[in-house]
Amino acid sequence: MERSLKSLALTVAPFALLAGPAFAQDAPAARAYVSNERSSTVTVVDLAGGKVVAQWPVGKRPRGIALTRDGTYLLICASADNGVEVRDTATGALVATLPSGADPEQFFPSHDGKLLFVANEDDAAVTAVDLSARRVAWQVSVGEEPEGIAQSPDGKWLLVTSEEGNVVAWIDVATHAVVAEMETATRPRHVEFTPDGAHVWIAAEMGGVVHVADVASRAIARTIKFAPPGVADYKVMPCGIRFTPDGKTAVVALGRADAVAVVDVESATIRGYVKVGARPWHLAILPGGTSALVANGASDNLSLVDIPGLKVTATIPAGEGPWGVALGR
Repeated sequence: MERSLKSLALTVAPFALLAGPAFAQDAPAARAYVSNERSSTVTVVDLAGGKVVAQWPVGKRPRGIALTRDGTYLLICASADNGVEVRDTATGALVATLPSGADPEQFFPSHDGKLLFVANEDDAAVTAVDLSARRVAWQVSVGEEPEGIAQSPDGKWLLVTSEEGNVVAWIDVATHAVVAEMETATRPRHVEFTPDGAHVWIAAEMGGVVHVADVASRAIARTIKFAPPGVADYKVMPCGIRFTPDGKTAVVALGRADAVAVVDVESATIRGYVKVGARPWHLAILPGGTSALVANGASDNLSLVDIPGLKVTATIPAGEGPWGVALGR
């Protein structure tokens, strides 16, 4: 059901975003930008040197974070401020604040670069923000406490997880309608399409599993259960998922298990586990696909993981409560 937009603030400072997709995938990454939920900061890491080069104050409770395609702007969900901040990647200066609906947690820039899809946890809604007009384009009601959000590579589907409802909503992007709700294990928190768009992976945090759903049939095809050595089942809490550029490997953050899992995508089998910092939330795959940078929310640091070697090669300090990771120049 599409929601009324009258209650949403639409005033923002003028700025320009590129018309292209909003992730800086075409340029070599030189920096990582990490949202720190508790300190309301962004940590900037020089990837070549593996060192922190800046710590920027940002809006309250930053979580979702991404780069525009040209790497000029950093987008940040300032959840407690009910807005999405647009910041200069070189200086951290605030360029604009986009309207986003209440308590934005995660977002996904549309593949055509026209919209920013935002999950509003407190409103049980998804807000689509028109990036060129800098206003809300439309809003749709979904299940309680939406968080994970992603658009299919072909642009047809927008998927949104409902933590309280234990479902994933399938939204038809063309009609803005919820056409199906797929039941999941308890507390789905993240959703990630495979690069080829054939499957979507859904992390069910309290269920301790990742579902692999077939996009064509909108049905769960496989369920991956995790068992890191020496870790109690209740501590296995999957959250962030990222795929290597070739689509062959997935890295899954396992929350209170203090580990990530490295998974073979084709067979959905686990190649191994890597012990990282305390409570990893989200991560990014570095260019080349052989390393991952993991945000450890309870130990206030980042783990650089050698994916083929299944080992941590460096630990980098962050702010308080690192949550999300974005890569840029």
